Amino acid sequence: MQMRKKLIMAAAAFAVAGLVLSGCSPSSGNNSGGGSDKPLTIAMPNGAITENSNPFLSTAAGSQLGYRWAIYEPVVQFNLAEPSKPGTPWLAEEFAWNDDYTSITFTVRDGAKWSDGEDITADDYVYTFELLRDNPALNVSALPITDVTDNGDGTVTVGFETSQYVRQQFIYQTFIVPEHVWSKIADPETDVNKTPVGSGPYTLKTWTPQVVTLTARDDYWGGEPPVKTLQYSSFTDNAALTTALTSGQVQWTWTFIPDYENVFIAKDPANHLAWFPAGLGIDLLYVNTTEKPFDDAAVRKAVSMVIDRDKISTQAYSATSPAITSETGLPQPAGDPFISSALTDANYEVDVDGAKKVLADAGYTLDGDKLIDPSGTPVTFSLTNPTGWSDYLASLQIIADSVKPLGIDATVDAQAADPWFDAVAQGNFQATNHWTDTGITPYDIYSNSMNGTFNVPVGESAEWNFGRYDNPKATELLSQYVAATDDAGRQTALDGLQQIFVDDVPAIPTVGRAFGAEFSQKYWKGWPSADNPYAHPQPTQPSVSQVLMSLEANNG
Repeated sequence: MQMRKKLIMAAAAFAVAGLVLSGCSPSSGNNSGGGSDKPLTIAMPNGAITENSNPFLSTAAGSQLGYRWAIYEPVVQFNLAEPSKPGTPWLAEEFAWNDDYTSITFTVRDGAKWSDGEDITADDYVYTFELLRDNPALNVSALPITDVTDNGDGTVTVGFETSQYVRQQFIYQTFIVPEHVWSKIADPETDVNKTPVGSGPYTLKTWTPQVVTLTARDDYWGGEPPVKTLQYSSFTDNAALTTALTSGQVQWTWTFIPDYENVFIAKDPANHLAWFPAGLGIDLLYVNTTEKPFDDAAVRKAVSMVIDRDKISTQAYSATSPAITSETGLPQPAGDPFISSALTDANYEVDVDGAKKVLADAGYTLDGDKLIDPSGTPVTFSLTNPTGWSDYLASLQIIADSVKPLGIDATVDAQAADPWFDAVAQGNFQATNHWTDTGITPYDIYSNSMNGTFNVPVGESAEWNFGRYDNPKATELLSQYVAATDDAGRQTALDGLQQIFVDDVPAIPTVGRAFGAEFSQKYWKGWPSADNPYAHPQPTQPSVSQVLMSLEANNG
């Protein structure tokens, strides 16, 4: 089930507005001692694929398998696992924001070349950002680009309609395309780009429905790639991919493996690795605040107080997603730098007696083993998620069991995915597991769950805030956070948002959204890990070139 949750590519922020960050080529010091001629096999469980290497299209094979990020590369690398750390200049040699984050200036990397041998120039940067601005279908991150300026000194400045402080990652992950190629393409929205020309360390050699093969460039600006050949494949489902992974046929992937320690790691403990970091995104229980019982904050708080999040983490998610412990909803350790000093000790503990008191104080009573609301109605609710989403449904059952001691009868009702998506967007549900976006700040967690700008009447489709939580103060604080021009102003707004989240429980956090990957180091080592969390670990993310350039042959 985890595979269907869209991973939002997020980044590390830097703390000082206007700070110039510069970088040299990727470290190749670890790459000289290998000499292995083994290909690196990479796969995803996406089923049948068709030939399409258009990097702008999320449905293209290059995006679904991830090889677009070996051919193209982001202007800046950012680390979702460590969001408070600065971004790393990548294709761009330097970058600098203005004070209010309404413009960013990139320094074009000197000496970098396209894979066809042409120089990468400021013209390519200008062309790419103007292409995004003028073609909404290609601008999937909806960057509000206003103007793009070649400053004539090897730098390019991109302007935006509004502050991009909370959306920096979407600018960072922009890949540059060659003007001399794309300006000749009649329709960039549909072209399948069979012969991609990119700035990254690899070029496309052959494409078949079975295997897509990339080869290392010998003129890459970042040095000689340690792995000479990449082989990408698509498997029919998680089970087939898990079999290939455990047998050694696949060396890098992300697929949900229940009990991965025994199923995968134990098969070859010396070489089989997995890492599941959690950034600033969470899974939470959206509750419909427009109707009983969740229109009452006392019920929301009481339900949250009895949920065993550790059980959800270990039993529903096979320990791949960490339990949320802070009542602010922020996952840790990624959220630690953002937690309000007033709430550092506000941590979740299963507290049935405390929850009963919250309900009693709000006028709820017991009739035998049934909880009765102040109007005399038994308290019941339905929890729903799509059929087959095993971790979410298991989580819902744990929640349903957790509220029984309160006298609440909760049922778990699975439904088909399409009707579920419609029901959630339109507010036709009582409680459902869902995810939040992931960003370089906690903004998305709070905006997705309580931003009044997303509020629409039940029956109309909401983009976020599916529970229709209505709190003008929260909406105002979110706006203040976006508009703040210094860290002090942002933290003040964040402190207020966290207090509302703790006191009013607009949604109920359960676990951090992990973005894991599985690896084999039988032939190649140097993968991201908890001890060396240098990059997002998944093979479909912008960090691919950073990971590939960090590997070295495992000769012993």
